Amino acid sequence: MRAADPIRWPDGKQSAAAFTFDVDAESAVLWNAPENAGRMSVMSHQAYGPLVGVPRLLTLLDHHQIRSTFFVPGYTAHRYPGIVRDIARAGHEIAHHGYLHEQPSAIDLAGQIANLDRGLEALAEVAGVRPVGYRAPMWDLSWETPALLAERGFLYDSSLMDADVPYELSILPGSEKSIVEIPIQWALDDWEQYCFLPDISGSGLIETPAKARALWTSEFEGLHEEGGCWVLTNHPFLSGRPGRAKHLGELMADVMATKGVWVASLEEIATHTRSLDLAPRSIVRPEL
Repeated sequence: MRAADPIRWPDGKQSAAAFTFDVDAESAVLWNAPENAGRMSVMSHQAYGPLVGVPRLLTLLDHHQIRSTFFVPGYTAHRYPGIVRDIARAGHEIAHHGYLHEQPSAIDLAGQIANLDRGLEALAEVAGVRPVGYRAPMWDLSWETPALLAERGFLYDSSLMDADVPYELSILPGSEKSIVEIPIQWALDDWEQYCFLPDISGSGLIETPAKARALWTSEFEGLHEEGGCWVLTNHPFLSGRPGRAKHLGELMADVMATKGVWVASLEEIATHTRSLDLAPRSIVRPEL
C-alpha cells in the first residue's frame, strides 16, 4: 500500500473526520522540567483545561452529537479523576498519551515501557478503561513504539504524518504484524496557533480563532476532496477558551453539515480500517 492509496469509507462516504483532544494539563510542561511546578501562573494556565475547558468542550460535542477521542496522560487522570470519568460517562473514547507526557524518542527502551504501562494502569484505575488507541506525547514516536503497542494489544496509533488516510503499519520492517496508523499533521493542531508560555513555548504570537478556523477548514476541504481522513487536535487549555470554543463549535457544525463526510472517533476509524484487511507497509529508519 502506498501512502496515497484511497480508502473505502462506510456507507459510501467520501471522507472521514475526527475531533480529538489532548488533555495534557500540567503534564505537558512538567516532563523534563519539574521546576515549572514552582510557577503558579503557568500551572494555572494548564489547569484551565480540565477545570474549565473540558466541561465546555463536552457540552459542544454533545450539542453537535459528535463522539470524540480524548488522549489522556496518566498524570492527568490521577490529578483530575472526576473530569476523566466525566469524559468516559459522556461516551467518548479515552486513549493513551503517556504518563507525564514523556517524549518517547528521548527515552530509553526501559523508560518507554515503564511509561506505557504506568499510563495504562492510571487509566484503568481512574476510568476503568483499557485504551485501544495511543498518541505519542510531543507527537514524537520512537522506532520501538509500534512493537510495544502491539505487545499490549493496542489497535491503533495516531502520531505519524506520512499519509492522508489510515493504513496498517508494520510493527517492524517486513513484519506481517501491524497496528493501524491514523495520520495527523501540525497544521491541524491548536498548539501552533494559540500556545504561548514565557520561556516554555511559543513566540508570543497568538492567532485569532478566525485564522485558526480558516486554516483547519482549508485542510478539511482538501482532504474531503481527496477522500482522506481529517484529524483535528485541540488542547482543552487552549481551545476550551470561550472565543476559541465558539469558533470550534461553528467548525463542528460546518463539518457535520458537509455531505459525504463520516465524523467518528479514532477508535471507530481504526476499527473500520482494520476491517478492510489492508496489506501492512513498513517505514524504514534512514541509515546515515
